[in-house]
Amino acid sequence: MGAGKTSVGQRLAHDLGWRFIDLDDRIVAADRCSVQEIFRDEGEAAFREKETVALRVLIAELGTQPTVIALGGGAFAQPPNVVLIRATKLPVIFLDAPVEELMNRCRPQSGQRPLFQDENQFRQLYEQRRSAYMKADLCVDTCGRNVSEVASEVASLLGLAVADEQTKRHS
Repeated sequence: MGAGKTSVGQRLAHDLGWRFIDLDDRIVAADRCSVQEIFRDEGEAAFREKETVALRVLIAELGTQPTVIALGGGAFAQPPNVVLIRATKLPVIFLDAPVEELMNRCRPQSGQRPLFQDENQFRQLYEQRRSAYMKADLCVDTCGRNVSEVASEVASLLGLAVADEQTKRHS
């Protein structure tokens, strides 16, 4: 939460001339209500089930079009999702920052983040998920860096060439 998955994913996809998909957006579209509403009305367990279904559908639809996917903060911490993701053999990138910075990034939208209740709860959630996150293929520190810098590092670590503006306009 607050690491920049959506912002960095959108920028990376733009820079590469690829498609971008946010898994939470897919869940919201399928359910016709916000993530916050799903958590409030149905609970986290129901959201996680919807997340796994949406991930399964997304993976089945991927095909060969290059795509950057932003997963929700808890997606990679759920064992069924890890199995689905690892079966794709696609790289998984963990965007990290100190918990204090992540909290500061989340505070302005705390009402839109169903699992951000208070500082203590945020720290506990981060620590609970961290061991799962550390199993990602790459870990990129986002502390004190802007979205463009992080996206550029991810592309570099993956050995991907950034498309020039003319190529992006024609793709």
